[in-house]
Amino acid sequence: MQQDKQPDYHAVVFRDRSAGYAFLTRSTATSERTIEWDDGETYPVVDVEISSESHPFYTGKARTVDSEGRVAQFERRYGGGGQGSDGAGNA
Repeated sequence: MQQDKQPDYHAVVFRDRSAGYAFLTRSTATSERTIEWDDGETYPVVDVEISSESHPFYTGKARTVDSEGRVAQFERRYGGGGQGSDGAGNA
């Protein structure tokens, strides 16, 4: 087996800036910035835009799509009664 083929796997803090949430895990991600964690150790920190703390699906703030309402809205807007075109057979 060849040596030095695996990336460096180390402790990293991922921080969700929008939710003010951070968690310590192990990863191959690297960063020049560091943060002092609760245990007193200093770890590299990777800022992320979205995590389970801020994602609408996990926070319960997801929008539900009402497909029945969408069809009714389409029919009201474009008059789709489903009867076909009036010009058919009237030659």
